[in-house]
Amino acid sequence: MTAPSGAIVRRCGSVYRPVMTKARIAIVGDFDRRKPSHWATEAALFHAAASVGVAVEPLWVSTPSLATVDDTQMLARFNGIWGAPGSPYASMAGILNAIRYARERDVPYLGTCGGFQYALLEFTRNVLGIRDADSAENNSTSENIVIRPVYCATPGASPGAPRLAGPGVARPVPGTLLETLCGAGDLAEEYFCSFETNAAFVRRWHDAGMAVAARGADGEMRALELRQKRFFIATLFQPQLSSSYENPHPIIQGFLRACASSAPAAIRSGDH
Repeated sequence: MTAPSGAIVRRCGSVYRPVMTKARIAIVGDFDRRKPSHWATEAALFHAAASVGVAVEPLWVSTPSLATVDDTQMLARFNGIWGAPGSPYASMAGILNAIRYARERDVPYLGTCGGFQYALLEFTRNVLGIRDADSAENNSTSENIVIRPVYCATPGASPGAPRLAGPGVARPVPGTLLETLCGAGDLAEEYFCSFETNAAFVRRWHDAGMAVAARGADGEMRALELRQKRFFIATLFQPQLSSSYENPHPIIQGFLRACASSAPAAIRSGDH
């Protein structure tokens, strides 16, 4: 896909460039044609691809297909992994296995909404060693609830809508990759969820190497990153919902740039 000559991306001020390379993206989640965010995820990848000069090839990978560690070997043919919205997932083990694969093998990872929440679960279980860490959404009896119901609901939310739905603020934390990508000003982002982080765990995540990358209006954790990785960012908001061809989202652009410079694991290991 080659964008029109001379077209400008207003969000970042960059000029469209000819397609030079390809990035294969595993969108890990359980595709549901009734969810606008799932269609928006693919569209946002193509928006970003046109602006950064990458031919993107997205493929949905269901969570049940990754239910065992051995199953994750199929991810070796991808340049990047996107943890899609849609929790609770058909296979909790599948989404956690995919995120662990990305983190341990330094495969570029972007998680949005559920992909953010489960990145925290995976990190808490496998890095902090809290094996029963869980989300309140799963009706868990665990004493270590990492993801809890949204404390402050969006004013005027429609009946039946998630507690945090529609436009909301996300403030990049100084010195983070997210700030480098998006700038220092407040971001107007789209949310669609009923669950957020348990602030009691933030210090422990930080001490283990995870950085808070953005905060909400009241200081709530709204994005994370692992700075020792080539690209590992996850957001509670859904950048795909505010992306367009004219204004591709800078987080997704950064993700694709990292993917384009990352050979699939199968190639890196010499297994063609």
